[in-house]
Amino acid sequence: MRFIETWIPATLLSTRELAPGIREFLILPERFDGTAYPVGSHINVAVTIDGLPETRSYSLVGEATSRGLRIAVRRAEDSRGGSRYMWSLQPGARLDITQPASLLAVDWTRQNYCLIAGGIGITPILGAAQALARRGAAVTLHYAVRSRGEAAYLDDLAAMLGDRLIVHASDESSRLDLDALFASLPQGVLALFCGPMRMLDAARHAWIGAGHPLPDLRYETFGSSGTLPTETFRVRLKDSDVELEIPRERSMLDVLNASGHDVMYDCKRGECGLCAIDVVAVDGEIDHRDVFFSDHQKESNQKICACVSRARGTITVDTLLRADAV
Repeated sequence: MRFIETWIPATLLSTRELAPGIREFLILPERFDGTAYPVGSHINVAVTIDGLPETRSYSLVGEATSRGLRIAVRRAEDSRGGSRYMWSLQPGARLDITQPASLLAVDWTRQNYCLIAGGIGITPILGAAQALARRGAAVTLHYAVRSRGEAAYLDDLAAMLGDRLIVHASDESSRLDLDALFASLPQGVLALFCGPMRMLDAARHAWIGAGHPLPDLRYETFGSSGTLPTETFRVRLKDSDVELEIPRERSMLDVLNASGHDVMYDCKRGECGLCAIDVVAVDGEIDHRDVFFSDHQKESNQKICACVSRARGTITVDTLLRADAV
């Protein structure tokens, strides 16, 4: 496993409102010394949803400080319950969190960097902007939001980057044109992206269309974002009478494992593919929320990443048949 989860107790020191519907949480782990963590790091937080223990992953905001770890959580009514739980916490609350870990590999030797953030996706991008600005790198940040009033950390970014920060606000008719942006970038540029799944899909298509190597587009994703609303769906197990309900606040992976139908997993963020299981039939529609499978693989609906992906209706799966094990 790439992530060996070491859980540590922590205390919520304070909260502050960043923008309508976005709240920052300052968390102090026990025996915290302010050790630096890699750009793009996240922590897992133990939460309780409908009386059941769950885990949610949140990107760390900015670079490490001695004050503690910062995360920012957008209150999403259509989420699986993590944001509602976090917003219910008051300063002084005790938490269990994991050590910071990152999958966002940054090549610090490039000549040019392009950062792209969509909404709350600014959280891991802020730390990258700080690190690159401190190094004096040629960096530009494109920040796509519905309005400037909903843009978290906008003043901090403006002070840091100046005219290298370009805000694309929908209510100002300045929506981000990814095709035009990527076509204007020089070869060899490294792009770092974080945003919702629809935006990531568009970014990958635009990046390839502009002739850039796909590995030069690095990204973080929202494990809860998809193309369909988060809703309850059903999962049948092949060659059995077992049919399970996956409520909107729980993942397919958690329900399968809790029911004794063991599925391997690692990242629980739709990035490693270890929890992918075979889909036998679809009576409805699959909402692939992972970044592991290619567009072609997602269109084929032959597999599903149980940790983040969801469905509308009922799907039939085989937790034992693994094509990669044949």
